[in-house]
Amino acid sequence: MSSTPGPRPQELPASAQMMQMLTAKWLSAAISTAAELGIADLLASGDKTAAELAAASSAHAPSLYRLLRTLASTGVFAETEPRTFTLTPLAQCLRSDAPDSMRSFAQFMAMPLCQGAWGELLHCVTTGETGIRKAFGQANPFEYLQTRPKEAAVFDAAMTDLTRMGAPAVAEAYDFGRFRKLVDIAGGQGLLLQTILRQYPNVKGVLFDLPQVIERAKPVVAARGLADRCELIAGDFFQSVPGGADGYMMQHIIHDWDDERSVEILGKVRQVIDPLGRLLLMESVVPPGNTPSPAKLLDLEMLVMPGGRERTAEEYQELLAASGFRLLQVHVTGGPGHVIEAAPVL
Repeated sequence: MSSTPGPRPQELPASAQMMQMLTAKWLSAAISTAAELGIADLLASGDKTAAELAAASSAHAPSLYRLLRTLASTGVFAETEPRTFTLTPLAQCLRSDAPDSMRSFAQFMAMPLCQGAWGELLHCVTTGETGIRKAFGQANPFEYLQTRPKEAAVFDAAMTDLTRMGAPAVAEAYDFGRFRKLVDIAGGQGLLLQTILRQYPNVKGVLFDLPQVIERAKPVVAARGLADRCELIAGDFFQSVPGGADGYMMQHIIHDWDDERSVEILGKVRQVIDPLGRLLLMESVVPPGNTPSPAKLLDLEMLVMPGGRERTAEEYQELLAASGFRLLQVHVTGGPGHVIEAAPVL
């Protein structure tokens, strides 16, 4: 076996780099499968053979070994002895109880909702319609999930995984201590709001979301010990949002909607916000030109799924102005997103 190191990724021929990009979905599917089987949880107590893992997860042992061998070659799990596997730092992220768990998001990526929508990308690009409408005949993923409670629970947990990644950075990037009451609109299970409440003990919080989401959030909020400072209110932000607050925030909500619907949502906030209050949008701002950015790939997710879009700072400024707000500042966080701060136009 040659000891000569192979070419670094940047030295690969363009065709080989393209092959890596095209087959990335194979690796994603393999990770999602391991997440669904709970392999990382099974390895939390120590190394196990592929046969032991297969028995515990009701999998086909030879096929599971092939899956784990592939993942081990990429640093997700490691084969310590023939057909025996252990956790790696990457695999730890697939544990359900890990503080930085991404298991639910891995499961979400393999759901029929995601697979079906992305399978219609060509249709989306040629027509402007969403993949959800083409694949399932429904307006958006939220309508799709209303009749599929098991998938909705996975979706909620996946969004919590994403929030967990960025919440501490958001709490550090902005002084939330200025608020008397902070309303988290469409805040899901409330992880971001509760992260902020822990860091700013003088702030009261309101978690606002659809009735079925609030029902799923109740035990989660109670378990985190902040129920006395975090009020839960059910409703529809296209109808109204809770009043009486000087702070309103939305994390990855406006990007779900086109400009017309976004102005409608923001308009509901403008009707009730304190004149000296602040609106905070936690979104990924698209940089100009060819600058690499996760926001540009996320923009395609918005195209195929809800029909929304990621926006540049200038586009947010225009959107806010159309809603009765003025853009004050775009705060850079230590995470993947930004905090877009706006004030009502008086």
